[in-house]
Amino acid sequence: MNKQYRFDHNVIYGLIQAGNSVLDLGCGNGELLSKLIRHKDVQALGIEKDFDLVAEVIARGVPVLHSDLDEGLAGLPDLFFDYVILEKTLQAVKRPLFVLEEMLRVGRFGIVSFPNFGHRQVVLSLLSTGKMPVTSSLPYQWHDTPNIHLFTAKDFLDWAGANKVRIERGFSWTGNGIVQFKEEESASAEEVLFVISRVGFSPE
Repeated sequence: MNKQYRFDHNVIYGLIQAGNSVLDLGCGNGELLSKLIRHKDVQALGIEKDFDLVAEVIARGVPVLHSDLDEGLAGLPDLFFDYVILEKTLQAVKRPLFVLEEMLRVGRFGIVSFPNFGHRQVVLSLLSTGKMPVTSSLPYQWHDTPNIHLFTAKDFLDWAGANKVRIERGFSWTGNGIVQFKEEESASAEEVLFVISRVGFSPE
């Protein structure tokens, strides 16, 4: 697993507090949830579409549901979880806005990370080659990429502002380290991570 991917895990691990309840949407092999359960005693649940990955999650002893995020989170109560994680998954779902709404319905806070398609290396590569960029954060050819919705950090901020979503905290991975996200410096971010909540929600 490369360092860029671990950026998400490291930041999320630091954000989650001992005893929190956590839902991980698109939890992959369950590595992050397993670590949180073992070291922070969280109440955890994962959701994963890939059945082979579900088997790996179960083997780790992590509770998991085999489900498609594009079909929603029916059956999960409103504001049931302290945190809902959507790690490098938003750009790969068919209904990203619906998934975000469901995330904020069932969770007090959401943690969303994604590759920034507005990163200067991506933009310059597209301009200079005329081809879809291949970078360390976007290591796929156009014909085999799981990314079906291309958007930038600023696109996400526009969505938040238009939908009464508060950006609680923001982090950028620059390729050299983790820094606080600044909109005016978003072109330097290869990947971003935002902690979000619904405007008007006040944690106890």
